[in-house]
Amino acid sequence: MLFATVASLLLAGTTLAQTPPGFVPAVEKTLDVYYGTTYISPGLMVKKSSVQKIPVVGVTNATLTGKYLLAMIDIDLQTSGSAKRGTVLHALLTDWTPSGATQNGSSLITTKATGPSSYFGPAPPAETPKHPHNYIFLLHEQPANFAVPASQKSVVQSRMNIDWVKFIADAGLSAPLYATYLQVQSGDNTKRFEFEA
Repeated sequence: MLFATVASLLLAGTTLAQTPPGFVPAVEKTLDVYYGTTYISPGLMVKKSSVQKIPVVGVTNATLTGKYLLAMIDIDLQTSGSAKRGTVLHALLTDWTPSGATQNGSSLITTKATGPSSYFGPAPPAETPKHPHNYIFLLHEQPANFAVPASQKSVVQSRMNIDWVKFIADAGLSAPLYATYLQVQSGDNTKRFEFEA
């Protein structure tokens, strides 16, 4: 059963996705993410200063029930001495539930949880040449009595180099239901433009 789940995640990488090209697992349904009144369409380039507070999250044309888990992962960490890029866990938040509120047709979900890993906004370091970092949001159904598995505790605490396919398998999660991503340019330290709060 676990093999079938991992295999289906790998095969999903070839379908139409709301995640960056080549990212696994690929997700077909778009997660609605708003920073203030700005909607994050998949791949939207934004200013670092405009995404430092946790966004509002929801879905369109669907009714969510139960609890959900939200992850935000930077997949473009520059690792010293390597051409391969690593990952940084920017958020892993549990207990998202329907709020009853809407924004531009999105049915919003909310959480009071601040963990297992609290949200921290994008801040890619300067690189030459500049390299946009991709920050992926993934929404999963949250299993009853969810806890970070022992095999993943150190990576969740350090936030560095999380392998999301392995996390899904170790945590017994089903494939993500919704996703989207944004981009922030490396070295973007501008404060000139802010989205509305």
